[in-house]
Amino acid sequence: MKNFIKLLSISSLLILSSCSEDFISNTPYTQQVEDNFYQTPADAYKGLIAVYDVLQREGYGGFLMSTEIASDNCYGGFGTADNTESLDWDRFQFIFNKEMNNPVWQTCYIGIYRANVLLEHLDNVEWGADTALRARYEAEARFLRAHFHFELARVFGDIVPLDHTLTEGEYESPRASADVTYALIANDFKFAIENLGSENYSQPNNNNYGRVTKWAAEAYAAKAFLFYTDYYNKPDLAGVISKTQATDYINDVVNNSGHALVDNFASLWVAASVSEAVPYAGEGNTENVFAIRYNSSGNANWNLNEGNRFQVNIAIRGGNIGPYNQGWGGAPVTPALFGAYAPGDTRRDATIIDFAGENLAFDADTRGQRQYTGYAWKKFCPIADVVAGGGGDFQIDNYEDYPVIRFADVLLMAAELNMDSNAGLAQTSLDRVRARAFGDDTHSVAVTKENIMAERRFELALEGQRYFDLIRQDMNTTKAAIDATDMGGEFIQNFRTETQGWLPLPQSQILLSNGAITQNPGW
Repeated sequence: MKNFIKLLSISSLLILSSCSEDFISNTPYTQQVEDNFYQTPADAYKGLIAVYDVLQREGYGGFLMSTEIASDNCYGGFGTADNTESLDWDRFQFIFNKEMNNPVWQTCYIGIYRANVLLEHLDNVEWGADTALRARYEAEARFLRAHFHFELARVFGDIVPLDHTLTEGEYESPRASADVTYALIANDFKFAIENLGSENYSQPNNNNYGRVTKWAAEAYAAKAFLFYTDYYNKPDLAGVISKTQATDYINDVVNNSGHALVDNFASLWVAASVSEAVPYAGEGNTENVFAIRYNSSGNANWNLNEGNRFQVNIAIRGGNIGPYNQGWGGAPVTPALFGAYAPGDTRRDATIIDFAGENLAFDADTRGQRQYTGYAWKKFCPIADVVAGGGGDFQIDNYEDYPVIRFADVLLMAAELNMDSNAGLAQTSLDRVRARAFGDDTHSVAVTKENIMAERRFELALEGQRYFDLIRQDMNTTKAAIDATDMGGEFIQNFRTETQGWLPLPQSQILLSNGAITQNPGW
């Protein structure tokens, strides 16, 4: 907008040379622009909502889909006549579409930009005596900025961290080292922890439902700590958060947040609750510590991003079947994941559709399904006719939330962080997750890194966690897990350790940087 005003002013000067400088530099009176918008707390609130709004742009090619396909949970899938981008994610190739990862890059940087715009204008707002409100808005914006940076850093490795909006001379900035990026992430989460209240907004009847909390910030800081210290073999989170602090954060969430496990794992997911005839816990359940919220209010309006546009990608290809709604058949689940669950683990059938086991007559050839395995996502699979029957579009108006951090994830992080310092809490945390999964207290296993990682695989399957749990261990572990799903033929899997686990950057970003940014290794 500033550039637009500048160009408008120059053209006006050439055409209307008799006009004064006062005329061409006047502030616009009939429209709101960046320079005259941020004046009241209500303006700041709108700016904050604009940052939250970017969260809903999870869809084809986004963070969840591309990383689940890259993991040992899924193949590429989609239709036999569809493009082959999904196969490239699956096989660690970069052949057909050099922009295949642009949705992740673009979405995250839009979110970072909007957060920085708000943060840079907070001092222009007339807050009056309500300094606490200003601190809260800053904390929420910085939390969201950290979220977007963390997604980028886990997918691409070294990125361009931005704590301000870029000036013209910074458009060709190089990528920074990981310690610079993670120091920004850690400081943002730390500020959020220190400036958000102790409320729990998990219930939808709460006026602040869907907003981030201190508990979400503490859990996210612990997650960033575990990934960074494991992958980069560091003792702390970029010199900002120590292991003791990260452990204190996660223990605070366990003991004081008010979050808890719901009784039945299947009740967390719409499709699972329907297929297993158990009450749906609802999106506003106490287990969601931080979730991206969706609704079906878009009513088939493609200009809005209210609904969950990810769900159609993994839904059943070729039409409704049983209780499950139609979609594109992306990311079919590997038989290796289905077969890895132990007998009696209720999470398997709540996570994965087993076509044969559920007596669903699915003809892959007739439906044009590529890489049919007999298994599909039950988590996030939409239910037949619910959205369309309400006037929405099944492609864009699904409403199920995406839980970025559930309390079960918190418990497993607590088990991992407390192994050496508080073995009792570590064991109890792991036991709580397994007891819910098996419906009894007889399936306890020892708290070891290996057992925790296995538990994370089963508990958090298809939630965007598995690939990062693999690469933060080491490249050989990642390759062994992913390559083990290779069934031959069209199911080729070949993780390439030379990529160091990072996905390729969009080629357009390399070109736009004029050489300041180079492609990731192995690509």
